[in-house]
Amino acid sequence: MQIKSDMKRRNFLQYSALGSVLTSFGFSSCSPETRAPELESSSSPEAFELEEYTVAKIQQAMEEGTHSARSIAEMYLHRIKEVDEGKLNSVIEVNPDALTIADQLDAERADGKVRGPLHGIPIMIKDNINTGDKMMTTAGSLALMGSMAPQDAFIVKKLREAGALLLGKTNLSEWANFRSERSSSGWSGRGRQTRNPYALDRNPCGSSSGSGAAVSANLCAVTIGTETNGSIVCPSSANGIVGIKPTVGLWSRTGIIPISHTQDTAGPMARTVEDAVALLGPLTGIDTDDPRTQEGKALSDYRQFLDTNGLQGKRLGVMRNAMGFHEKVDAVMEDAFEILKSAGAEIVDPADIKTNREYGSAGYDVLLYEFKEGINRYLTSLGAGAPVKSLQEIIDFNETNRNNSMPYFEQEILLKSQEKGDLNESEYKEALEKVLRLSRQEGIDATLAEHNLDAIVAPTGGPAWPIDVINGDHFGGGSSSPAARAGYPNITITAGYVHGLPVGISMFSTAYREPELIAMAYAFEQTRGPRRVPQMPASLELP
Repeated sequence: MQIKSDMKRRNFLQYSALGSVLTSFGFSSCSPETRAPELESSSSPEAFELEEYTVAKIQQAMEEGTHSARSIAEMYLHRIKEVDEGKLNSVIEVNPDALTIADQLDAERADGKVRGPLHGIPIMIKDNINTGDKMMTTAGSLALMGSMAPQDAFIVKKLREAGALLLGKTNLSEWANFRSERSSSGWSGRGRQTRNPYALDRNPCGSSSGSGAAVSANLCAVTIGTETNGSIVCPSSANGIVGIKPTVGLWSRTGIIPISHTQDTAGPMARTVEDAVALLGPLTGIDTDDPRTQEGKALSDYRQFLDTNGLQGKRLGVMRNAMGFHEKVDAVMEDAFEILKSAGAEIVDPADIKTNREYGSAGYDVLLYEFKEGINRYLTSLGAGAPVKSLQEIIDFNETNRNNSMPYFEQEILLKSQEKGDLNESEYKEALEKVLRLSRQEGIDATLAEHNLDAIVAPTGGPAWPIDVINGDHFGGGSSSPAARAGYPNITITAGYVHGLPVGISMFSTAYREPELIAMAYAFEQTRGPRRVPQMPASLELP
């Protein structure tokens, strides 16, 4: 979760054995500064055969026999070693069984069994999503080092059933950015700092930082991120890719380290709308352990909504009060509005959400309450082998091992959450009612009805800021909160560039409007043309 979008827009281990275990995972007892990832030479990487390959193009290569799932996986693994290690730092762990799985998928194809459009497609997932394999699930926290999930998350089961190749896990903002109000997005105790492929000294935003940077840099075909508020759409915008935050309940949350059962959802992150959509449908399904999936409104395939005429006759309202924070971002948005109009949309300007500043502390309180309940429940689900058993033990671990766990910023959000009571508290119930009412029926739904809109559009955020682990993030602006609080769908796609840094435009609407949003985003993308491929310079070349 990009918690700062809700807050002033800045939004096997035992303690006694910590030293030896941390050393085995690549950490030492030296000062934090000497352990921070060093930026190696920024010389351009060698030409990559699979650069900008879509899911469909990879699938075609396997069908024609010019490549196999194994050869494709080997190329991506080589790419990770070349451009990620010591540079981008987006991959927190590679699946040790990746090539074995690739061989199995190749054998299935040779026998005439192809599971679907994801068969053999290399995908990476955020390291707060359970995998019942040889990889850890840690949310980037040293407190969970060595934690092995007892089974796959529901969406990972669906991923494997669809024949996707789980290549590895991506780095993230620790605890999905729910630890400190002065954090650096993309930094975790386990993975350290992820960088932006458009300029390696720039922040990739978060909390799905590694997922955004990895797929942008062509380290895999598609990635999965998670969002509570902004954590899919912000890194998608900052890394020049497409991100889909689905309606809460479209994808199951079972087996994902939680922040808020009201707002949490995983979602696809990809270089094109078509690739993101290819992943969206196969991972839906009714999960008896997640009541939100039982509404029965999800589809198993959304590719049918990829319509080049998807903007014809659509009415889009401009969330004008999400603009004005950067004149060059405003210029990008004005150009985007012209693209929308040229593709057949009618622009209603302004169409501001009138309740957007009426929440007070209610939105933050909901997250504090729900995180405490959710993380304690998650840790219990790990059984006796959990390295820590409660939120309080996480706090204690961090304090005991602060030189490794908290070298730059603290854990004040965890402390505030621990102070909260349970979900029967009147403060929580009143805050939740207020948030849902103001964001849904009096917020997005009211705005859509007042202006007869199909969707609301706004800048996803500003250009990536310089990495600053000491002072934290420097957000320019954003629009994720309304859809995040409401649990409604939000799609972001690159609208343009500011000094070479990508800037996204968000399209959001009411619950389960993914088909309409997909059609509109696809039509925009086809009119706009292909994105700029990041070249991973050490820094921007400015005049």
